[in-house]
Amino acid sequence: MSLKKIINTLLISGILVSSISCGDNKQDDILENDEVKVDESLNSKKISAQNVFNSLPGRTEIVDLSEKAKAEYNADILNNPENIGNYVTESNMALNLGIYGADLYVTGVFEQTQESFLFLQAVNILAKNLGVSNAFDEAIVDRMEANKENRDSTMSIITNSFKKIDNYLVENSRPGTSSLVVAGCWLESIYLACNTAKETKSEAIVKEIFMQKETLKYVIELLQNSKISEDAKFIITDLINIKEVFDSKKDKNYSLESIKLVDQKITTLRSTIVNNK
Repeated sequence: MSLKKIINTLLISGILVSSISCGDNKQDDILENDEVKVDESLNSKKISAQNVFNSLPGRTEIVDLSEKAKAEYNADILNNPENIGNYVTESNMALNLGIYGADLYVTGVFEQTQESFLFLQAVNILAKNLGVSNAFDEAIVDRMEANKENRDSTMSIITNSFKKIDNYLVENSRPGTSSLVVAGCWLESIYLACNTAKETKSEAIVKEIFMQKETLKYVIELLQNSKISEDAKFIITDLINIKEVFDSKKDKNYSLESIKLVDQKITTLRSTIVNNK
């Protein structure tokens, strides 16, 4: 299986985050020739998930890299849908909704139809438990079933469903919950990217991971400005610690060794969330 498919998923926050706008939907950043120019003067109070998406590196470059390596579908690195019953607090449900959302995309791009519906069910349960009963309803399931041979249509259906989730949360004065969905999605994206870099021994993917420093900056600001619940504030501290690792890298060495600490911290934080520790 070409990495072209998985790379577009590995940094899946770019897809999901583009559909989850927590706050102002105005786009102050402009995409030029698939290269993103980040507006450093952006008012932090207007940080939105769309701005997070706009800070991702050019997608053309990512697609070019994906032709140089191969990766196989590995369900073991995804969050097992059977863990769904462990998530009972609103913050933990939101974080894992973002994680399962990214995993759902993985199963979709690898055309794992049977497993896609297992992750779809997990996403549906969490969405309903968060009070968003119509985001992944029976009609959505039917549409996905009807379009299972068309990956682009499937991705579009999922994206629009996450838009519904965000709209509901924002309209009901719950931007903190929505920002946690974004954070979970970003975390899973980098976790998957680290695992794929190790599997393929791709220094190019390692470089792309380090380029997510600006994305992480916006995720942190999004969380800080969304008034998340006290029980979820650990994620801000942990993400700041991860950003410090990104910031400390001054050279252009993108060996697997250079990503070791990032991978360790990302994996530890993800384990805390998915295992509900």
